[in-house]
Amino acid sequence: MRAVTVVPLKSGSIELTELPEPPEADGPVLVRTLGVGVCGTDLEIIEGDYGWAPPGEPRLAIGHESIGQVIEAPSGSGLAAGDMVVAIVRRPDPVPCANCAVGEWDMCRNGQYTEWGIKEHHGYARERYRITPDFAVKVDISLGHLGVLLEPTTVVAKAWDHIERIGKRAVWKPTTVLVTGAGPIGLLATLIGIQKGMQVHVLDQVTDGLKPELVEALGATYHHGTVSDIGIEPDVAIECTGVGQLIFDVMEAAGANGIVCLTGVSSGGRTIPVDAGTLNRRLVLENDVVFGSVNANRRHYEAGAKALADADKGWLGRLITRRVPLSSWKDAYTRQPGDVKVMLDFTA
Repeated sequence: MRAVTVVPLKSGSIELTELPEPPEADGPVLVRTLGVGVCGTDLEIIEGDYGWAPPGEPRLAIGHESIGQVIEAPSGSGLAAGDMVVAIVRRPDPVPCANCAVGEWDMCRNGQYTEWGIKEHHGYARERYRITPDFAVKVDISLGHLGVLLEPTTVVAKAWDHIERIGKRAVWKPTTVLVTGAGPIGLLATLIGIQKGMQVHVLDQVTDGLKPELVEALGATYHHGTVSDIGIEPDVAIECTGVGQLIFDVMEAAGANGIVCLTGVSSGGRTIPVDAGTLNRRLVLENDVVFGSVNANRRHYEAGAKALADADKGWLGRLITRRVPLSSWKDAYTRQPGDVKVMLDFTA
């Protein structure tokens, strides 16, 4: 079967290659891939920044944002032929650690987890895969190919889950949210914030075009410029860019008892001046919390699936700015102006 693969840590090694059929050891549910989303992680793996092939194999099939259709599933599995499913990315470590043992593999403590399409297991940019029922999440059939948005939605579903858990430390009635970055993660964070009845402000660099339109279509407020230009002290801030200076600007802007969630990953290697003393004073005296969040467990996939099912399908459809057929697969991994979310279409 055809698959998009790389030699991990080797830039320029991406190819459309042939892989054997998925082994039955991967699970009793056989899924046909309909599409995979392309994100920054894929591009970094392609550039050779990281990635780990399955043990004993030279290449890794990439792709962790998936939408597929069940071909066959055992009775009693909760799945049937024709069901639309999204496959969970991370698998618990074999030890397991205390968190993996209770299904919180996104909070693994020893790093021995695997991630399909990233770390030590083939991903979903292949025509078929097998999976166990507990790692396949059924999505509303009406979503169709839009189900490919579920994995990025889980990132912010987890962020909101942890924000609300932290908020329970005291009486907390948040109303104002700042989202930095209007890429897929930022837009989906905005979607969930609006669904929760929040006043959401989104900050990004572009001044016009699709991103401001998508933000305003949700009923949120779009800004460009700096954090200080917005003039708010948000109860919640979700930082989705990983830009160093912006991270500190968001931390300084947060209101009393504010909660800042960092979802963007910084590239490193850059030094910026920070008044650590003033920042520390603000965080301590205002009881602010800053935390990082990555990956998701099944609870977050189910929450994300509900958020997408409740969303306007027309709005979701505008997030997918390009559907690239498998015959033109290279185009999917080449950034173009105006891209929000690109999907490699295995059906075309």
